[in-house]
Amino acid sequence: MSPPERPGTPEAIDPDVDLHVPAQRAETAGSRKWPVLAAISAGGAAGATARYAASVRWPAAEGAFPWAVFWVNVLGCALIGVLMVLVSEHGREARRRVHPLARPFLGVGLLGGFTTFSTYALDFSVLLTREEVGTALAYAAGTVAGALGAVWLAASVTRAVVTRAAAR
Repeated sequence: MSPPERPGTPEAIDPDVDLHVPAQRAETAGSRKWPVLAAISAGGAAGATARYAASVRWPAAEGAFPWAVFWVNVLGCALIGVLMVLVSEHGREARRRVHPLARPFLGVGLLGGFTTFSTYALDFSVLLTREEVGTALAYAAGTVAGALGAVWLAASVTRAVVTRAAAR
């Protein structure tokens, strides 16, 4: 049983869902959660498969910089930036045109399964175990900077394109 809602109390939830708004809370209430969970599961399976395929196609040599996982995370973050602008930032009218399962399937499932913190952390740990501290630190810092920069840049460019298109 969940604790009672208290006004002004922050919730540990996805920041684009406000559980105080009945329509948003209803998205996962009762039997309505099953299509959402199915969409997340299907997207997650596809995203994880794509990430795995990239790591098989471009494996990192022992002790080398893990470029495949690095680029998967940067690309995934860029796509998350595009997606969040398209499905979350353009008012009620735009949200009505987007299928309600688009964000769970694409954002949480596909891109959540595609990007990977666990493989990033494992790669970092393996590099440290091999005493390749410089490569490990470059990988750790580069991934964070690349991912944050990618989501910011992709969201900014998408916002500009959508704003320009709406002004026409």
